[in-house]
Amino acid sequence: MDIAIWAVIAILFIVSFVGLIFPLIPGILLIWIGFLLYVFALGGSLSIWFWIGMVLLTVLVFVADIIANSYFVKRYGGSKWGERMAIVGVIVGAFIVPPFGIIIVPFIAVTVTEFIQHKDLELSLKIGVASLVAFLSSTFAKLIIQVIMIGWFLIVAI
Repeated sequence: MDIAIWAVIAILFIVSFVGLIFPLIPGILLIWIGFLLYVFALGGSLSIWFWIGMVLLTVLVFVADIIANSYFVKRYGGSKWGERMAIVGVIVGAFIVPPFGIIIVPFIAVTVTEFIQHKDLELSLKIGVASLVAFLSSTFAKLIIQVIMIGWFLIVAI
């Protein structure tokens, strides 16, 4: 039975990385489910420092998304609507030609939104590129954080 539970934990961890490409898959939640399976199904023990660290890293994942998006879009003169369209674009893009849709759709959505507001194609394209850089930066940050979380867990659990 332990082998089956470890297999489920491994699958959860692997699928959490798919959440980087398909944002509708809650990658961090899957990692947490793996931790909880270890504790409750396998009778494992994790220290209070582990749980505090995981909470802080989880918060960091969400903050990384918000900060990267706001920073890059604002830096290039983007509006709040541009920021919102970047988020909507990522969600919609996950369903349109995945995984490329999460790159193309937000870029187009932000560029069109900013063009409607500013009537300046060059500025709108710069802001669209900024939203793309923000998405890629936050995705890379999430990848690193997820690797740290899983790695820490494996060091403690094994």
